[in-house]
Amino acid sequence: MNQGEGDYSLSGKGEKGVINGNIHTLTDATFKEFVTTARIPVLVDFWAEWCGPCKMIAPVVEEIAAEYAGKVQVAKLNVDENQKTPAEYKVISIPTLIVFKNGQEIERSIGFKTKKEIKALLDKHL
Repeated sequence: MNQGEGDYSLSGKGEKGVINGNIHTLTDATFKEFVTTARIPVLVDFWAEWCGPCKMIAPVVEEIAAEYAGKVQVAKLNVDENQKTPAEYKVISIPTLIVFKNGQEIERSIGFKTKKEIKALLDKHL
């Protein structure tokens, strides 16, 4: 997945590639390779279309993706369309943000968070 593979909305309906230039769309099929081959930390937003807090955090995640471009890769995984990965990582509430480094989960945050809170979460792993 390279930046420029597409410029999609946040609906997540079968889209692959990149959302809004900086956010990658992951699926069960692409998740493991994406997080294990990343050379920089990866922030994954586990979300669903019907989730109110997910919709509230989406613009914050977009801002983080733009501000941390080159320092953190940001991705989204729709839990309704991709159920294997959330089950594997025991994601039981959304939104859940998980930070991966060298393919391993290093931190997670559950529920809506402010931009300041997400930046603090990321900054300690850079």
